[in-house]
Amino acid sequence: MAEGISLAEQGKIAKEFLEGLLASMSITAQVEVRELDEETVELAVDASPPTELGVLVGPRGTTLQALQEVTRTVVQSKSPGRTDRILVDVAKYRERRVAALTRFAQQVASEVVETGEERALEPMSAADRKAVHDALTDSDQVVTRSEGEEPRRFVVVSPT
Repeated sequence: MAEGISLAEQGKIAKEFLEGLLASMSITAQVEVRELDEETVELAVDASPPTELGVLVGPRGTTLQALQEVTRTVVQSKSPGRTDRILVDVAKYRERRVAALTRFAQQVASEVVETGEERALEPMSAADRKAVHDALTDSDQVVTRSEGEEPRRFVVVSPT
């Protein structure tokens, strides 16, 4: 837990901010706060049907990434000390993105094993790179590493 306010209080502040933002955008949605571990809180925004929520995700999750940063900044502005990790997910986008990246990483790993040649993937966000690394971390046939500088940092998959 960060010094200052509790993880539950950070989640409450973030939820109030997101609910106000949704109301100002005339979007009807629910915000659920989930404590994932001792230092991480996730705010899950969902609606039924989720069609209105696409505006919060944006192309390739870029708007969602910005929404998460703004939410974190709001919480930090109300905390006297350091804040914990604050994640925002909209319509289970992150969950679906991780699943898709896992499938993609496994396909790339198969190609790398078959050809014996390493493969550099396209530049991606830190969260997407982490999903690729996590998907292949238990493989004894390939290894992964990140190269490049932000915002053009990318994953390389190599045979072992």
